[in-house]
Parts: sequence; structure tokens; C-alpha cells
Amino acid sequence: MVSTLRATPAILLASLVTACGQPARAEPRTPNEVREALFAELQPVTLSNCELQRIGGPNDGGYLMCGNLLGTPAAAYSYGIGSDDEWGCEVSNRLGVAVHEYDCFDPKRPMCEAVHLAFHDECVGPTAATVEGRTFDTITNQISRNGHAGTTLLMKMDIEGAEWDSLLETPDEVLARIDQLAMELHGVDERRYLEVVRKLKRTFHLVHLHFNNHACQTGIKPFPASAYQVLWVNKRIGTLDPSARPPRLPLPIDTPDNPRVSDCQRAIK
Repeated sequence: MVSTLRATPAILLASLVTACGQPARAEPRTPNEVREALFAELQPVTLSNCELQRIGGPNDGGYLMCGNLLGTPAAAYSYGIGSDDEWGCEVSNRLGVAVHEYDCFDPKRPMCEAVHLAFHDECVGPTAATVEGRTFDTITNQISRNGHAGTTLLMKMDIEGAEWDSLLETPDEVLARIDQLAMELHGVDERRYLEVVRKLKRTFHLVHLHFNNHACQTGIKPFPASAYQVLWVNKRIGTLDPSARPPRLPLPIDTPDNPRVSDCQRAIK
């Protein structure tokens, strides 16, 4: 017992040091600390081989993606549709691939002349379930059921907060098959948000950040809005430019989600 007690301080000290010899990162506890940590994790990087283009609508419904890196995916997945999916329509027409659309809240089918849109009256979630008559399933199951397990994919996601738990439960090997993930994130002050972003950064480069001016609000600094679009580019295809400065945001091709109200972008230099 004596030797164990004497060893305890050393063990505790060692636990506060990372493998590289640096002090361990203090985990945020308060909402303010979480927001600061989350904002720090969401700083975009510059890729040497990415040409950003707007895919989808000119405002809400459009997402910046690396147009030259869209490649030849087996399919694309569009989560959160409503009655409109300009992103899915453009991707289908541009690449000639099937776009699988998922939405269990609005049964209206998007109307556009596209090569192949496959609408599923189903939502995505952390587990397979039926909630108030609505069907939910996981990203993994939906991809597998459509015959796309192990293939490369494009993905768009705007599901009003359900993204956090859905992505948290998605295995890294499934995420690794997604070339680009354009999405809107909702929320700024829960620790699980930080966990999800750090998880995604194992597989992807964060290339773009844009705040949704439908969700501008005060009291959540350093964020100017509680909803924001991000672009994740798989490290398999995106080449980090270590000599380049981070992108200066907003970009000239960024546009407000709602052009009829004031914008609230925060300049990132």
C-alpha cells in the first residue's frame, strides 16, 4: 500500500501529459468554454487542389464544394429535403449519378429535371427506430441497403440538429468513403458538438465555414449565429497546403441564406 500511495502522484502527473510530451488539453466545462473550443476547432484550412464552387441554389440550399474534386462517386446522399433539393438536382445532372434523398417530415417530392432522384420517406438518426410514426435509420444502414457500402459517395446534410448524434454513431470506416460532406450544423454550446467535430477532423479537412443569417443571434460569442454551413473534404482527396494562410472568410462567392435580411458573417483572417 505504501509504494502504491507514493506512486500515485507520479501516475496522476503522467496522466496529464500527452504522448508528445505536452500538457493534456483541458476539456471545456461551461457553455462559454465549449463555444470557444468549438469555434477554435472550426477554423478552415487551405487545400492546394480545391476550387470552391457553389452547388445548388444561389442562397439557402446552396453549398460551397470543391467542384474539381467531385469525381465519379457511386451515388450522392441528400439528407433533409423539404420540398426542394437544388443541391441534389445539380449533383445528379452534373455527375449523372443517383441522388438518394431522405426526409420523413415533408412528403413533397422535389421537382426538377434530374437524371435520377430516389426519394426515401425516412429520416436519419443514431439508430433504427420509429418515432411518432416516422421511420429513422442510420447512415450506415441506409448506405448499405442501397448497395453502396464500400463505394465512394458525396453527401449533403441539413437535418435541424439531428446531425450530431447521427454522425457520432457513424463508424469511421463509413465516413472514410465520403469524398465531400457539405452540411449545416445547428448548435454551439454542447460538449457532444465538440466531440463530433473532432471525430470528423480525423477523416476530413474542414475547408469552409459560413454562418446562416436565418439564425443570427447575440449572446453566443464567438459565434454570430447558431446555425452554420461547413464543408468537409476527405483527406484521401484533399491536399493540405502547409504554406498557405487560412482562407479569408467570407469568400466572394459566399451569399446570405436569406438575402432579404441582414447578414452576420464573422470575418476570419
